[in-house]
Amino acid sequence: MQKVKVDLAERSYWIIAGRELLDGLGKMLLDLKVGKKCLVVSNKTVFGHYGEQVVNSLKQEGFAPEVALVEDGENAKSLDWAAKLYDKAVEARLDRTSPVIALGGGVIGDLAGFIAATFMRGVPLVQIPTTLLAQVDSSVGGKVAINHPKGKNLIGAFYQPRLVVADLTTLTTLPAREIRAGMAEVIKYGVIWDACFFEYLEQEGKNAMEMDYEVLQNIVVKSCSIKAQVVGRDERENNLRAILNYGHTIGHALETLTDYNFYSHGQAVAIGMAVAAEMAVKMGLIAEEMGRRITRLLAACGLPVTLPADFAPEAIVNCILLDKKNKQGLVSFILPEAIGKVGIYQFSPEQVLQYLKER
Repeated sequence: MQKVKVDLAERSYWIIAGRELLDGLGKMLLDLKVGKKCLVVSNKTVFGHYGEQVVNSLKQEGFAPEVALVEDGENAKSLDWAAKLYDKAVEARLDRTSPVIALGGGVIGDLAGFIAATFMRGVPLVQIPTTLLAQVDSSVGGKVAINHPKGKNLIGAFYQPRLVVADLTTLTTLPAREIRAGMAEVIKYGVIWDACFFEYLEQEGKNAMEMDYEVLQNIVVKSCSIKAQVVGRDERENNLRAILNYGHTIGHALETLTDYNFYSHGQAVAIGMAVAAEMAVKMGLIAEEMGRRITRLLAACGLPVTLPADFAPEAIVNCILLDKKNKQGLVSFILPEAIGKVGIYQFSPEQVLQYLKER
């Protein structure tokens, strides 16, 4: 077991990563000094694997958990499902000390986190991410949100969890596609922050895909450490934290255009990362070989790296125009300047459209 601290003064919290952690969840919550009534938010798939274990651990320490199960998939991140969870919280008579416990992947973490941030103006949030992507990215840093039909994560808040428990054992029940999706966010950290970590992934990425626990724990802990550093310096994305969106400008557009039913988040981000690397090469920010290193590593982890030809550039740009990172009509892209270093660049919609048409 390893621990990473997200240092945010009075909002600081620990990320705990290791194997067979769920049986100790109740004791971990006792240390947080939260109320005994709690709401466990999950879906049928994840709860079928780990729900009984989590509920029993809570009950053994005197907690009174209520369970709310939402539908699988990105469609659960909606105002309709949020309303159902508010109803469940009211029926359970939760109060401001009652924790909301997110048991699942990024969708569950985002939705439950949004409920925790807004119910009674904020109740404690505990993240139990069960996918690689959620363990290395979405459960950490305090971004919680639901989707609007016109765009991803348009309704949300910055709201930090009290604790993140990343039990690597939960990764054993994931399909290979989900492990690949998580690797996109892992590779992102190497590109934006740490060249040595990128090289480690070039050497060990295959072993991660084959469920080597030592490698998986190394990449979860390292990824969380990098994100903790970034968030600790810029909690509300005033500047530095924007680099965490590398690959997400195009990625979110692809998810929206396919109604969240074709690409996983990781697959969409991988394409976005490859496109951003191509843009950086074209602008002379990085050498062509450096761009190829990024796409090679993504492809080696089974991720797509090509923007589909049947996506109209105009449709992509229209989606990008709703991106939360845009300022004063300009589109923000995070582009690599080296392996381990990126910059924030602004383009007009017309420039982006021209690039997409010419590539």
